[in-house]
Amino acid sequence: MAHKLVDKYFTKEDLAKISDAISENEKKTSGEIRISISEKRPVFSGKKSLRQLAEKEFFSLKMDKTRDKTGILIYLLLEEKSFYILGDSGINKIIGQNTWDEIRNRMQQAFKSGNFLSGTIDAVNEMGNILAKHFPIHKDDTNELPNEIVVK
Repeated sequence: MAHKLVDKYFTKEDLAKISDAISENEKKTSGEIRISISEKRPVFSGKKSLRQLAEKEFFSLKMDKTRDKTGILIYLLLEEKSFYILGDSGINKIIGQNTWDEIRNRMQQAFKSGNFLSGTIDAVNEMGNILAKHFPIHKDDTNELPNEIVVK
């Protein structure tokens, strides 16, 4: 299936590089980073807020099922040129939403400058560093969620 908007901003190689960045960052944290890119607002989403759409995606990807509740999602809605970073309850107990909003804002600035790949990888790296500080990797840690980018 063709993804015209995604293809406008990211090549297949770009998506692979972002996935690799997620894998590298998860080597130092028990956190689980995912990225979901929606080209358009989902059908029947009505007047749902961006946060509500991110929450729906978070649960549909089973990100709430991680052992320590340390899943975190970057949700991109390309048609509306908007992003949301949503952490699970284990993360939110320690790290405030304002931290993720600051990363989102820097990511948006990079996108406005046309730096889609570097803006996304910088966000993943920054998230990885924050997660590593608060949620270091455990000896018995396993990769609980796929690292591939979800494109809809």
